[in-house]
Formats: sequence, C-alpha cells, structure tokens
Amino acid sequence: MNSVRYDSQGSMYQAANMSAPTPNDNTPSSSAASQRTAALRIDPAMKTVQTASTAKRRWQWLAAVVVFLLVATALVLKPSVIAVSTATVSKLSPTVELVTLTSSGYLVAQRRASLASKASGRLVYLAVREGSRVKEGDLLARLDARDVAAQFAAATSQIEVAKGVLAQAQAELTDARAAAHRARDLVAKNFASPATLDTAVARENRAIAALESAKAALAASQHSANASKAARDETEIRAPFDGVVVAKNANVGDVITPFSNAAESKGAVLTLADLSTLEAEVDVSESNISKVSVGQACEIQLDAFPDERFTGQVVSIVPTVDRAKATIMVKVRFDEINARFLPDMSTKVSFLSRPASEEEKKPRLMAPKTAIRQGVAFTIENDKAKAVSVKTGKQAGGLVEILEGLQVGDTVINPVDEHLKDGSPVEKQTRR
Repeated sequence: MNSVRYDSQGSMYQAANMSAPTPNDNTPSSSAASQRTAALRIDPAMKTVQTASTAKRRWQWLAAVVVFLLVATALVLKPSVIAVSTATVSKLSPTVELVTLTSSGYLVAQRRASLASKASGRLVYLAVREGSRVKEGDLLARLDARDVAAQFAAATSQIEVAKGVLAQAQAELTDARAAAHRARDLVAKNFASPATLDTAVARENRAIAALESAKAALAASQHSANASKAARDETEIRAPFDGVVVAKNANVGDVITPFSNAAESKGAVLTLADLSTLEAEVDVSESNISKVSVGQACEIQLDAFPDERFTGQVVSIVPTVDRAKATIMVKVRFDEINARFLPDMSTKVSFLSRPASEEEKKPRLMAPKTAIRQGVAFTIENDKAKAVSVKTGKQAGGLVEILEGLQVGDTVINPVDEHLKDGSPVEKQTRR
C-alpha cells in the first residue's frame, strides 16, 4: 500500500508500500524492512533546496518591512509644505485713508473731431500722420480739385467781364447825362425842339438802367466765384482747432466719400483731439453714486505711470444710467494736464472724503501690515520662505510704510503663517 508523507518542512513525498509482509511472501523479512526504511528516508539534496527557498522568502519579507519603515520615517521627518498667499509691495499715497470710493475708466478728450471733406474725390495730398501736432487752420489734406478749380477760374474771369461792362455802362451814362443837360439848355433858349430833349432824357434813363444791370451782373459773377471757391475749399481739410492727430484713416490715392458707404471708399480722413481737454471718464454703480458729488476732490492713477498720482476733481455727473451695467458716468478733470497723457489710457479714480494735504500727496512704499511679523517679512525664493528684516514707518489703514528692506514690486507672503520661518518650504496658492 502506497501512502503520502510530509517531511519536517511540509514537503510532500510518496512513501513506499508499507503493507506488512504476508506469510506467503518469498522475500526475507529483513530485506523488506530495509527497503521500507530506504523509502522513508528524505533525500538530502531535496532538503537543501527546500531550506534555501524558505530562507529566501524570509529575507524578502524582511527587506520589504525595512523599506516600509524607511519610507514611513522619511515621510514623518520630511518638513510639511505651507500653502501661502502673496502681496506686492508698491508705492501708494497715504490718501488711502481718505478714499470713499474707487472706480476705473479711460481718458477721453472732450474736444475731438473726425475730419472729412464735404466733397467726394481722390485724396491727393496728406500732410500729417499719427502724433502730428497742428494749429487751427493748418492744411492737413486735399482731394483732387481740378474740376472745381476750373470752375473757380471761369467764375473769376466772368467777374472781369462784368467789371468791363460796368465801366462801359458808367461811360455811357456820363455821356447821356451830358447830352440831356445840353438839350435842356437848348430847349430853354428855343434853339431846339422839345422832342430833342425827350430823346436825350430817354437815352439818359437807358444808361442808368444799363449801369444798374452791369452792377447786378458783376455781383452775380462775384457770387458765382465765391461758390466756386467754396467748392474748391471743400476739397481741402483744415484743422478746426489746435490739437494732435490721433488717427489716420486714409492714405493718398483713396477715394473719399464722406456721405455714403460706397465700396472701397473712405469717410473720415483724420481724427484730431485737443489733449488739453483730456478728462477721466469712469463708471460708478448706482448704489455708490450718492458718494460722488460735483467738485469732489479725487486722486487719479494711470496704468501707464503706476508710481505717480495726479489730483483732480469731479466736473460733471452725466444724468444718464447705463441700463445694461447699472452705472452712471462721472467725469473728472485734472488739476494739471501732463504732456504724457494720451486718449484712451486706462485710469483708476479714487474719490476722497476731503482734499489731501501736500504731505498726504507724496507716495510712499507700502505693504500690508499682516505681511510683517516682528520686523520681518518673508519673500519666496526657490519655493522656500526667505526672511527679510524690514524697517517700518507710519501706518495707514491696513498698510504700513516700508522704510528699509523691501523695494517696489517685491512679492511678500501675506498673511504670515505662525509656523513660517526662514527656509520653510512654501507653495503659492492659486486663486480661483
């Protein structure tokens, strides 16, 4: 009978037939016992392989446990990354304490004109370009005016003809008056018949009528010449006021048709603006319009000059509400116009509760108070917090003046986390 046995390591092997010998067996009992003993013996080679396999598995488990412990230790000992938000150090005016409302808008020239000719024709002369400064009456552009120039020349010639006819009529009247005077003397002395006097008087009257007709003809010729001159002048574009050319919409060779939308034609040739009339136009919501009044002091900041502040005052509140935006336009005039100001510059207007003093008008380097902790601010360098010692000055609202340690444009961590220190790993939060 064959049976299955297991060694001490749990390996299975098949044992030899272990049935007890029967009395009829021809094999001696000692020989059979030897065979059974041999069958039960474990092969040394097999035992060595099994022992090595078990040891290998044990070492693998031990290595996994060690790696796990190392990773866990590294995670525990690794410093945590602190999520931070930032603020920018900038130059601000101390008038922030006086600000009651802030609105944004653009610079707009209150005197602005799109220039075109009343006549239609081809543009043959253009004397200016964008940025050109012009004086009132300067010739800026001219259309092809050969036809109206010819008409003007003809009208001028008609004036000369009319003047000649008038001179002739005046000479005829002089002669007729003299003849009538002689006829009266002769009739008075009975040297001529009354019919002779009647003829002389009739001639004088005709001369008077001819003179009046010549005068009327001369006036008509002059009016015709003036009309031709006006038609010629309509082909010229002149500056209606002192200003700067802010847009050039046509070039020499373009067909100008100001009162139609003909294909390939242009309307306005130039756009002229008087920069001395620049004002800031900002939109104020209906809910805040009660905080604005005409004559109110303002501080104006232009995106083009972020480090400068300009003073002004409210000159008008347009009595119309933008239904789509629920805003009202407010116009703010500068106290002093700067030559660097240009139309359509972006602007931000701060409405003040009172006019600022001269000391309050001076911009200062400011940072949020929450960005300073015990005279130390933190910047970000290589994803780590860097401590910077700063010297602070006066406070204004939630801001504090920076006297030393930081510069305009520096980015500081704000607010400062209580666990933050020099060299702490940080991650800048992304605003959504």
